[in-house]
Amino acid sequence: MSKEEAKTKVEARAPRGFADREAGELAATSRMLDVIRSVYELYGFEALETPAFEYTDALGKFLPDQDRPNEGVFSLQDDDEQWLSLRYDLTAPLARFVAQNFDRLPKPYRSYRLGHVYRNEKPGPGRFRQFMQFDADTVGSASPAADAEICMMAADALEKLGIARGDYVIKINSRKVLDGVMQAIGVGGEENAGRRLVVLRAIDKLDRLGPDGVRQLLGEGRKDESGDFTKGAGLPLEAIDTILSFSLGGQYRDGKPQFDLFGLLGKSDIGAQGAEELLEIEDLARDAGFGPDRIRIDPSVVRGLEYYTGPVFEADLTFETRDEKGHPVRFGSVGGGGRYDGLVGRFRPENTPATGFSIGVSRLFAALKLVGSPIVTARPHVGPVVVLVLDRDRLADYQRMVGQLRQGGIAAELYLGAAGMKAQMKYADRRNSPLVVIQGSDEKAKGEVQIKDLVAGARAAAAIATNEEWKAARPAQISIPESELVERVAQALAAQKGQE
Repeated sequence: MSKEEAKTKVEARAPRGFADREAGELAATSRMLDVIRSVYELYGFEALETPAFEYTDALGKFLPDQDRPNEGVFSLQDDDEQWLSLRYDLTAPLARFVAQNFDRLPKPYRSYRLGHVYRNEKPGPGRFRQFMQFDADTVGSASPAADAEICMMAADALEKLGIARGDYVIKINSRKVLDGVMQAIGVGGEENAGRRLVVLRAIDKLDRLGPDGVRQLLGEGRKDESGDFTKGAGLPLEAIDTILSFSLGGQYRDGKPQFDLFGLLGKSDIGAQGAEELLEIEDLARDAGFGPDRIRIDPSVVRGLEYYTGPVFEADLTFETRDEKGHPVRFGSVGGGGRYDGLVGRFRPENTPATGFSIGVSRLFAALKLVGSPIVTARPHVGPVVVLVLDRDRLADYQRMVGQLRQGGIAAELYLGAAGMKAQMKYADRRNSPLVVIQGSDEKAKGEVQIKDLVAGARAAAAIATNEEWKAARPAQISIPESELVERVAQALAAQKGQE
């Protein structure tokens, strides 16, 4: 290649905040999703799919300005000058779907949705611009029983995935309680709506930034490790202490609480209403056998999205892992949700209450790998049986073998490259093939084929010291009648599976 040609080549790179995922991870993720789906369906939820793009004004949180939509979403302008945006979650599209199909849907409407969502935000370690969520929502019920059921379903899903009881907790709080606290510190009312949102987003970062980082965000602001500055809520010190103390569940100083949490809530009607709803959710969970080790009230839970109107939930993993510097840290949140009674009402005059929960698929997958859940670790991705091509003029014979295996329900492929046998075997290894089928001219003359078990062969090879021993043993390689190909390959694959 000349220098001029080299200059015209495009650099192969994925966009920042986006990631490729290969077959092994996809297969393990699929097994995980199947388990979650089975729990959702056990609770009576049914599948729904919405498009990746929505009209920007339908998303609700971000609206276009004169030239382009605000930060947070990826947007484009259609040929009819309508702004379209990639969905930033799966809840806003659900609200649009329910409003659009309101008259024909059963109420309450129970659905689950799986898909990628997109955030036009600064990427970082573990923070992507495209990621997958798995949601379940009940639309049309104002009962705290609907919130309790969502929390119970989340707990059941985590346990069925292999997260042990004691290694997770579903934490619940209420936006009404938080609103009550903020009324008490003087930031209630419509005129302080933007400021309250800054406060909520700051509290939502408590696990990640700790009390000191949140204190800065509640005050003048915070500069992160890259030097970027986030403007704070500008609260006075007394208000900051109140918010932090409440969010941390009541901090003690000199053996005494810094303030009376229940007395503070008693000064606010909305706060008291939220507290009563939380206690009812907790009672319903207890009556169903879900103790405080699985579901409990926690004042630190906020959830960052502004459309939540009542109870909010978070699935928190309590076991320890290590950060980039080797320090022990709790794994933290793998999902959350809450009540959003106003979202469908953006489209229709009816009051349409709703509640739901969203699992962060990638983060939960990472957690399951850490705890060694067999759902994602028990079996690596298995590729197809590979039929080698040793005589180029007999492609039709080899293709017939592949066809027979496929008709027998066995994933199989014909080697389509131009390399020799050694390279073909290496190819099969890279494909994670469990077996290869070999038939040269000698085997063809005898009406036989050879089956080489690559899994057993790898185990046997570890015990063979010399090339002579290898040739003598030909580990895990057998000759069989060609007429028994499908039956014997199926037996070999079953044997492999039984040894896992």
